[in-house]
Formats: sequence, structure tokens, C-alpha cells
Amino acid sequence: MDPTHLSPAVYLAVSLAGAAAVMTWRYRETSTPVTLRSLVLPPLGMSTGLLMFVAPELRVPLAWALGALAFGAVVFAWPLAKSSKLTRQGASFVMQRSPAFVWILLALLGARFALRSWMEQWVSQAQTGALFFLVAFGAIVRWRVSLVREFRRLGAQPG
Repeated sequence: MDPTHLSPAVYLAVSLAGAAAVMTWRYRETSTPVTLRSLVLPPLGMSTGLLMFVAPELRVPLAWALGALAFGAVVFAWPLAKSSKLTRQGASFVMQRSPAFVWILLALLGARFALRSWMEQWVSQAQTGALFFLVAFGAIVRWRVSLVREFRRLGAQPG
């Protein structure tokens, strides 16, 4: 079996497990104080995924990669930022829970499934996965940068 081509059932199971992990992580994030470190570490950790492009079968043209990053930063980061708000509670900061976040995450997952089928007409499944990683990375980096700005703005205010 070609390891770069997953069956639709495996793809669905892995995607749903990833979505469940993100929802669990998001719930935990809203129940503990937020630090600058906790805002910066997830995108830094995710950046190690860029090493996937060492493998030739995952490489895409630079214009496609930049387009995927920009698409994530412009289109997918917006709902994440709108559903995230930092608030001050005493000396610490917390992420305010938004019921819309789960629905936004599910909508993004649905968009990913729809776009995946369309994209695989032109690029391999491995390249499609690499492009979606870049979309997610662009969205998360922009979202976290906006949270860091908000964190600093709140920190500068007298508390």
C-alpha cells in the first residue's frame, strides 16, 4: 500500500481525532491563565512541521505555498480571532470562552473536506496535505500574533 495515499475512512478518522484534540486543547486553554509563553509556543511547535518539505513528494511550488499561507492568514484566521478574547482577571489573563469556536472549527473542518476533494484533482494527496498544513499554519500564526498584541495591550493597562 502506498503510504502517501490514505483511504477516505483513515483520512476522516485522523481529521476527526485532530478536531477533537483541538477542541479539548481549546477548552483547557480557557480554564487556565494565559501567558505570553502559552501564546507563542503552539505556533513555534507547529513550525517544526515545515520540515515535511524535505521530502520531495510533499514539495509544492513556492507561489502555491505562499498562497496557502496567505489564504490561511486572511480567510481562516479571521473567525479564530473573532471568537477569541483575552480578559484580565486580577493579575492574570484568561481566554474568554466562545460557544461559536466549536461551530467555527467544525465549519473550517467541513471547508477542508470540501476543498480537499477539489484540490486532489490537480495535486497529489501528499501535496494537498502539505498545502492544508500551510493554510492552518498561516491561520494560527496570524491568530496568535493578534492574541500576543492583545496580551501586551492588556498588560500595559493599569490593572
